[in-house]
Amino acid sequence: MRSFILRFCPAVFLGACLATAQAHEGDREPGSQQAPATRVLGEISFPTTTHSTEAQAAFIQGMLLLHLFEYPFAADQFRHARELDPGFAMAYWGEAMTHNHPLWDQQDLDQARSVLAALGPTPEARQSTTTSQKEKDFLASLDILYGDGTKAQRDLAYMQYLHGMAGRYPDDPEVRLFYALALMGVSSGVRDVPRYMESAAISESVFCAHPRHPGAAHYLIHAVDDPVHAPLGLEAARALAVMAPDAGHAQHMTSHIFNALGMWDDVVKANVAATRVANSMLAERDLPPRHWGHYNFWLLYGLLQQGEQAKARELLQAAYDETVPAGIVPQDPLALDPDNSQFGSVVQMWARYMIETRGRDSTVAAWVFDAKDAWDPRLNLSYVRGMLGGWAGDAQSARQHLAKFQELAAGLGKIVHAMDPPPATNLLYLDRLGVMDHELQAVVALAEKHPDQAVTLAREASRLEGAMPYSFGPPFVDWPSAELLGDVLARLGRHDEAVEAYQVQLQRSRLKALPLVGLLASETARGNQAGADYARQLLQQVRPVKLAQ
Repeated sequence: MRSFILRFCPAVFLGACLATAQAHEGDREPGSQQAPATRVLGEISFPTTTHSTEAQAAFIQGMLLLHLFEYPFAADQFRHARELDPGFAMAYWGEAMTHNHPLWDQQDLDQARSVLAALGPTPEARQSTTTSQKEKDFLASLDILYGDGTKAQRDLAYMQYLHGMAGRYPDDPEVRLFYALALMGVSSGVRDVPRYMESAAISESVFCAHPRHPGAAHYLIHAVDDPVHAPLGLEAARALAVMAPDAGHAQHMTSHIFNALGMWDDVVKANVAATRVANSMLAERDLPPRHWGHYNFWLLYGLLQQGEQAKARELLQAAYDETVPAGIVPQDPLALDPDNSQFGSVVQMWARYMIETRGRDSTVAAWVFDAKDAWDPRLNLSYVRGMLGGWAGDAQSARQHLAKFQELAAGLGKIVHAMDPPPATNLLYLDRLGVMDHELQAVVALAEKHPDQAVTLAREASRLEGAMPYSFGPPFVDWPSAELLGDVLARLGRHDEAVEAYQVQLQRSRLKALPLVGLLASETARGNQAGADYARQLLQQVRPVKLAQ
């Protein structure tokens, strides 16, 4: 850790970097305008061998969008550059890059190979399309990324090749940033802290030298996106919001740092801006606005932490109305990431709302979802209904939903383990289900008046979740396990132990509202006035007007 910290530039210089970025952008409010014909996305310098000024301009727009993970719009720009200069090798490279989403563990191999084949039928033919050795190296890297072998093998070989490129071009920010991104991508979407820290050091050094480079700020945020390291990304988050007001993903990405630090007002503002920009970009493609999806889920979570239940309910209702009454049903039974499914996203939002409000909204609790044969929504529905039933003392309902959950989890486990090889993100999903299973058993035991068993199961759930790699964003387990342990212990009057559990949860999810509410109640119950005052002070930061909620 020490060497990592020393590789970061001084805090004073970080402040100067941010000030420079803000000076360039003036007083523009992030995400406040419709996306212009040429979007404001930051600045990069990426010379190429094209002789067309217009093609180079389109390429730069594509690169900015690529760095901000706005992949469809980046592909449009790279294709436009190809139209303007059909022999522009790097335009083909850029378009092929849009089919690799390393941090999401996604890759469209066929589409990427098709783009490369349009440039030349063989690696040798593609190498002959440019006289620049650096461009030849970039093209060669894609023949590795989209070459032979499993995705994991190709990701590793690609990262190793970019490591060599970074050594050959030590002063090139683009080479270094793509190496930083490859370092994170090689772990298949699961956080590998040592590699992420190496990636952070690279991105941060580029950010200091180029404070308006969107890729530098963006990749740094991803690398330090956990409660321990997030303070190292706060300057980058502030800068990215200002430098790239016309990219929805950029506006949202700032909230990764804010979420990890419990800065709920900033989480809400960032995702309001992100949804506004994203809906504007959807309108460019004649698509309707969305109240569901990744940005809206984070917005809902931020509102719930603030105690803005009515606003969260309004957002959830809009998402539900766009989906269930409209007849939208799951398309892919194995879409385990709710961001890849409209139906799954709405169920995810419903689950978060129900858990964070402890099921108090009976109207929303009664909503009916036809999840068909989709695994993720069915598991989430069984989990939430079982958890809230058990918490309310309905042992029969809780046990029925536990049985359904276990049946589904076992079935999904067989499918995942039969994959060759099982995706790392799917294995992590199964680990999550193991935690949730213990939680369901705990509330069943509580409802059936077996308190010691409930505590043992909840404690084991917390241990299991604590051993998992950190998953960014709202808690991966909807009722976070250390929070549940604290809730169970508090209900049993074991407030000394409850305080310890809540403190663990607040290390995992900084300033999360419900653990703070529980901590305040348990500190008060055990007569620790200083601890109660401190918990109240923290809660006042989160819910200054709605402290009683």
